[in-house]
Amino acid sequence: MTDEMVVKELDQVVVRFSGDSGDGMQLAGNIFSNISATVGNDISTFPDYPADIRAPQGSLNGVSGFQIHIGAEKVYTPGDKCDVLVAMNAAALKTQYQFAKPTACIIIDTDSFKESDLKKAAFKTDNPIEEMGIRQDVIAAPITKMVKDCLADSGMDNKSMLKCRNMFALGLVCWLFNRDLEAAAAFLRGKFVKKPEIAEANVKVIRAGYDYGHNTHASVAHTYKIESKTKAPGKYMDISGNKATAYGLIAAAERAGLKLYLGSYPITPATDILHELAKHKSLGVITVQCEDEISGCASSIGAAFGGALAVTSTSGPGVCLKSEAMNLAVITELPLVIIDVQRGGPSTGLPTKSEQTDLLQALFGRNGESPMPVIAAISPTDCFDTAYLACKIALEHLTPVILLTDGFIANGSSAWRLPDLSAYPEIRPPYATPEQRGHYAPYLRNPDTCVRYWAVPGREGYTHILGGLEKDSDTGAISTDPENHDKMCRLRAEKVARIPVPDVEVLGDKEDADLLIVGFGSTFGHLYSAMTEMKKEGKKVALAQFKYLNPLPKNTAEVLKRYRKVVVAEQNLGQFAAYLRMKVDCFVPYQYNEVKGQPFQVSELVASFNHILSL
Repeated sequence: MTDEMVVKELDQVVVRFSGDSGDGMQLAGNIFSNISATVGNDISTFPDYPADIRAPQGSLNGVSGFQIHIGAEKVYTPGDKCDVLVAMNAAALKTQYQFAKPTACIIIDTDSFKESDLKKAAFKTDNPIEEMGIRQDVIAAPITKMVKDCLADSGMDNKSMLKCRNMFALGLVCWLFNRDLEAAAAFLRGKFVKKPEIAEANVKVIRAGYDYGHNTHASVAHTYKIESKTKAPGKYMDISGNKATAYGLIAAAERAGLKLYLGSYPITPATDILHELAKHKSLGVITVQCEDEISGCASSIGAAFGGALAVTSTSGPGVCLKSEAMNLAVITELPLVIIDVQRGGPSTGLPTKSEQTDLLQALFGRNGESPMPVIAAISPTDCFDTAYLACKIALEHLTPVILLTDGFIANGSSAWRLPDLSAYPEIRPPYATPEQRGHYAPYLRNPDTCVRYWAVPGREGYTHILGGLEKDSDTGAISTDPENHDKMCRLRAEKVARIPVPDVEVLGDKEDADLLIVGFGSTFGHLYSAMTEMKKEGKKVALAQFKYLNPLPKNTAEVLKRYRKVVVAEQNLGQFAAYLRMKVDCFVPYQYNEVKGQPFQVSELVASFNHILSL
C-alpha cells in the first residue's frame, strides 16, 4: 500500500455517531458538524438520544446517536441512512446498524465487544459482525486501549481517560474526510476553557485517532472530501434551533428597543433556550427560572404589562399548565411569545423525541373564545427568523403568539450565515398617543387593525387596570353586559384575523403538478427532498409548506383547490388536515401521518406519494 491514498470527492455524506449516553456522541457529532460548517459545507443534524438520565452501561436502551448530513450544496434532512456508522460498543452496533446503508463503512471499538458487552446487547454468538450478516467494510480498532496508551502519562484516572474515547473516533472520521483538526482543537479549548488539562487531553486523543487512520489506512481504499460549491460570502456557524430561537428573541428586543424577559421552567427539549438566554445579561436579557410552568407564564405576563418583550418557553405538557395564564394574556391583550418545542406525548410520553402533535392544542387548547396567532419554524436556522417574527406580531398587535418548533429542529442544527439585523423589518408597538393623555382607556383601538393602544405603566395620564374579567370596550371598566362581551370576543378574533401574513408559496411544478404535497413547520426538509426525488423520476409534483397557521395565508383555499390530488403529511394523526378541512370548504385531502417520534424517511414518503399518484 502506498503512503498516499486516493482522495475521492463527494457531493454529500451522512455520518452517524453512536454509543452509550456517557460516551459523548453528541459532543463528537457537534464538533464534526462545526468543522464542516466552518469550511463552508451545508449541514443538517439529528441528535437521537434516550430519555433515561443514565441507562445501564452497555444496555440497548442506553444507546445515544448523532447523525449529520454534510453536503457540497444545500442539504435539507439529516439523511435516511448513513454512509459511516461509528458504533462505540456492541449495543450501539445492534441498535444502530438499521440506519446504515448497504455500502456503509462501520467503525467499532473492539475493546467494547467483550463477552459481557455482547451479552448485554443480546448477541447469541461471539461474532456479532457475522451474526448480523454485516457485509460492509468494518474498521475494527482497539480504541479504548489506544486512548489509555495515549494518555498514560497525563495523570488522569481511568474513568477520565475513557471519557476521551469519543475524540479518538472523531479523529478517525476527520481523517476519513480530510478535515483540519485545528478547528476541532479550537472548539475543545473553547469548551473546556476553565479546564485546560481536559482540553489538551482531548486534543491529543483526537490527533491520535487521525494519525491511526493516516498510518494504517484503516482497511479502506479511499479517503474523501466534500468541497463547498454554493455558499454565499459571509460568516457561518453551526447553530441549533434552540440557540437560533434565543438569538431571534434577542434580535427582536434590540430592534424594538425593549428589555427581553424570559420566565421559564426547565423541560425537555426546550430548556436550552433558557440556558442560552441566561448567558446574555450584558445584552439586557432577564431570565427567571420559575418554580413551575404556571409561574413562568404568569411572570412573563407581568413583564409584558411592565413594557418588556415577554417570552415563556416550554414543551407540550407545559402548554397544558400555562393555558390559564395564556388566556389571561388573550383577554388583557398583552404581547407575549409562547414557545412550544413539541415532543412525543401524551403525558410524559417520549420526552426526547419529536412530533407535531401540539397543533390543535396551540390553536384551540384554552377555554372560551381565545384566538391566538400560531406560527411554526421550518428548520433550525429558520427558528431565528420565526422567533423574530413572533415577537414582531406580539408587539405590534398586542397579542400572545405561539411559536411552534419541535425536538427535531430544536436539537438539530444547520449551517447559519450570520444575518444583517438592519435588513430585518422594524418593530413598532402601538403605544398610546400624546392626544390620549388624561382620557386613555385600555381598549381604545385602531379601527383599521382592531389593535388597542399600549400604555406602559408609570406614564402620567395613562392610568388603567387590566385583568381576567371582561371589560367594557369603551371605558375599560368591568362589564358583564352580554352585548359588550359579544363585541369584545369578536374584536379579539378580528384583530388576529387581520394580522397580515405572506401568501403560502408553492414550490416545484406549481403550474401543472399532478400532486400537491402539503405540510407545516419542521417537515419542510423531508417533504422538499421527497418532491425533488419524485421530480427526478419525471413526476409532476409541488409542495406548499405552511409557516403561518393562524391566521392562514389568504391564498390558502385557492392553492389547495388548484390541484387534482393533495396529500397533507404531518407527524401526528391528522391535525393539520382536519384544521384545513374546517377552514376550506369541500377540501378532502389524502393524508400521510406518523407518530413515531422520529423524522420522516424520504424514501417512505416517496413510496407513499407515488402510490397516491397511481390511484
